[in-house]
Amino acid sequence: MALKIEDYALIGDTFTIALVGRDGSIDWLCVPRIDSDACFAALLGTPDNGRWLLAPEDEIRASRRHYRGDTLILETEFETATGTAAVIDFMPVGGACDVVDVVRLVEGRAGEVAMATELVLRFDYGTTVPWVQSAPDGLTAIAGPIALRLHTPVELEGKDFRTVGRFTVCAGETVPFRLCCFQSYQLEPISREPARLLKETEAFWHDWTGRCKVEGDWRDAVLRSLVTLKALTYGPAGGIAAAGTTSLPERIGGNRNWDYRYCWIRDATFTLYAFLLSGLKDEAQAWRDWLLRAAAGKPSQLQILYGVAGERRITELELPWLPGYENSRPVRIGNAAHQQVQLDVFGELLDAFHVARKHGIPAHDHAWEVEKVLLEHLEGAWHLPDHGIWEVRGQPRQFTHSKVMAWVAADRAVKAVERFGLDGPADRWRRLRAGIHADVCAKGFDRQRNAFVQYYGGQGLDAALLMIPLVGFLPPRDPRVAGTVEAIQRELTRDGLVCRYLTDEAIDGLPAGEGTFLSCSFWLVDNLALLGRWSEARELFLALLELRNDVGLLAEEYDPVLRRQLGNFPQAFSHVGLINSAHNLTIAAGPAKERAEHGASGASRARRSS
Repeated sequence: MALKIEDYALIGDTFTIALVGRDGSIDWLCVPRIDSDACFAALLGTPDNGRWLLAPEDEIRASRRHYRGDTLILETEFETATGTAAVIDFMPVGGACDVVDVVRLVEGRAGEVAMATELVLRFDYGTTVPWVQSAPDGLTAIAGPIALRLHTPVELEGKDFRTVGRFTVCAGETVPFRLCCFQSYQLEPISREPARLLKETEAFWHDWTGRCKVEGDWRDAVLRSLVTLKALTYGPAGGIAAAGTTSLPERIGGNRNWDYRYCWIRDATFTLYAFLLSGLKDEAQAWRDWLLRAAAGKPSQLQILYGVAGERRITELELPWLPGYENSRPVRIGNAAHQQVQLDVFGELLDAFHVARKHGIPAHDHAWEVEKVLLEHLEGAWHLPDHGIWEVRGQPRQFTHSKVMAWVAADRAVKAVERFGLDGPADRWRRLRAGIHADVCAKGFDRQRNAFVQYYGGQGLDAALLMIPLVGFLPPRDPRVAGTVEAIQRELTRDGLVCRYLTDEAIDGLPAGEGTFLSCSFWLVDNLALLGRWSEARELFLALLELRNDVGLLAEEYDPVLRRQLGNFPQAFSHVGLINSAHNLTIAAGPAKERAEHGASGASRARRSS
């Protein structure tokens, strides 16, 4: 039986990640930069798709796990009738981006424990069985361009296309395993002492978290979320993957199963705030620079998502040989949404560059020229239908949120001239800003419902409308904002958690049904704080913290009926929401208030002109 999504913990090295189950199994190892896509994919089907189990042979009486301090070093302790042993899992940092290392140390802590290891090596999502050979201290495995090298003193043997081994660890002993994945046509990386790698990795994470400026009641939760974002960052380029997995379902047994191992423009500004307000200016600048490189080019070719290094071709494929997580089909790799038109990305980009300027990130020589070209394109395109923030696969519509973010693009361009002295046709942009504002208020607001609606002419709600006060389109206490918040609380919440919208095949081209969306629930926290409803905001925030798993991680969604996490894991946007909401509830000028004030004067002028 498959582990629950929340039964996994994350390890990573800022190049790639792996997921470790509470039973001692590594069921997912993503290796996106050395052509194999995935070495282990048991999470998407059966153990035959590849996994690495390292656990006691005898019955486990109790188990517990935790990260070692504010690091990404995981310790899972197993207690049996004969003793206690811990498996220490980590990925060494500081290596080459085309080499992936996983180190597992079995440490005896009391008595003696009989342990077993089972290694099922499969490449290309379970389709390729490599050629495995014994080595004096482990094994080698090769299939085309990919090679693996396992170093361990444990005696191993092959059995039914698996590698198995048994050993006993006594109190005070440590038995090491080091699995290295590299390109088969290159020299095997030099083997390094696992104990030294552990020490260096622990020092790296302590040094990094030591630079984080986080205080307050939720310091531990925020730090864990920041470490998670760092782990999801592709270090050489600065891009942050939305998640480390693909095709974990938004509903168990459903088909809303997407590949999230890419970088989304829509996450731009929230991510910048999460870094900047936590004192991580270097990471913020790397993310800003990644955004600029991704956006550079012909404006009409701007994508909503890119590969972790900025790749544009992300062809979507279905893998019919994989049954999917708990039979949730299809399993997909790649993401066809990269071909969609989503107008909100223009607002996210210009807002991100605005925030970077405001917080003193050094200006890039070509940033403003790119922004002006993007805005010139938007001037002729903002009125067109698009696929919206949720990437619906139905027909394009006039999504209200998309128009609001087009207004943000115009507003931030005006402010670049007014506040930072950059050159540009500010009067023309002011007229554009006022025109978009009037259009949204006339066509996107339902007076009978006293709420903004998902798209022009519709009546449905959309949690993305919670962005209206967060980006400064209208003041938080505007009656239309309060009405929209109340309508979303009334019609789009389940057990107080927010759904994106009421899924409908006619709108998004897929069968209805999914969990509540955690980032949207954090947006509700921010809205309640801006409305001065502090006790409600704090209560919801605490409820969201309770949804984290035992090591502080969140997926994309949560099912309040099954009481399970859903969707790809861990989800960067969920952790970004946690960080920003914590800041909003802790400091006087949190990201919600600051971002809302960016557009306050522009919104005021636009209302007078509408």
